[in-house]
Amino acid sequence: MDVVRKYPRDVLTAMGMRMGENGVFYLLTVFVYVYGEEELGLEKDTMLTGVVIAAALGLITVPLWGGLSDRVGRRPLYLAGAIITTAWAFPFFGLMDTKSPVLIWLAVVVGVNIGHDLMYGPQGAYFAELFGTRVRYSGASLGYQLASVFAGGLSPLLATALLAWGGGSPVGVSLYMIGLVLITVVSVGLTKETFRAGIGPEAAPLPSLPEVLQAPARGLPVPA
Repeated sequence: MDVVRKYPRDVLTAMGMRMGENGVFYLLTVFVYVYGEEELGLEKDTMLTGVVIAAALGLITVPLWGGLSDRVGRRPLYLAGAIITTAWAFPFFGLMDTKSPVLIWLAVVVGVNIGHDLMYGPQGAYFAELFGTRVRYSGASLGYQLASVFAGGLSPLLATALLAWGGGSPVGVSLYMIGLVLITVVSVGLTKETFRAGIGPEAAPLPSLPEVLQAPARGLPVPA
């Protein structure tokens, strides 16, 4: 409740920052099967191999971009990932349409390990630094999980509907990807650089452990 009352803007900003990262990720790793199998007539293993390669590379790229954000800042990397993802929205399907396994794998790897991971790597630190320590876990988690419902949870379904509406053309899906990322770009623009800025503002000091244990007897408020 402290987060909702005192940090509503930061929660909404975190949600917006996650929309492009999370929504596009599920298009690249889930919707890709629908498009490859139903529209291009490819074997599922072709797309699955690309996703597995991207997942394996993510073991390197996610901590790599996260560590780099400790040196150059969160915002530059996050915005770079958003811009690359936007630029990749149409080439991604262009490479898919070649039906070449190698080019399909390249499409997935660039989209996931560069575009997506440039946002996801710094995200944990970025979200946490938006909030003070008293509400940090709740604030970061609310922004992260609520966006997951509206972005990643819905994107494969909406993309499938857009594909059907477009008669099998992925143009609508590409535009949808760009729309999600634009929400992220605007949200990042509304945040301040948290790199080396310290923790966010505190709502109130936490009581000490003895105070918590004696709260019922002394009439002190018990923190949630």
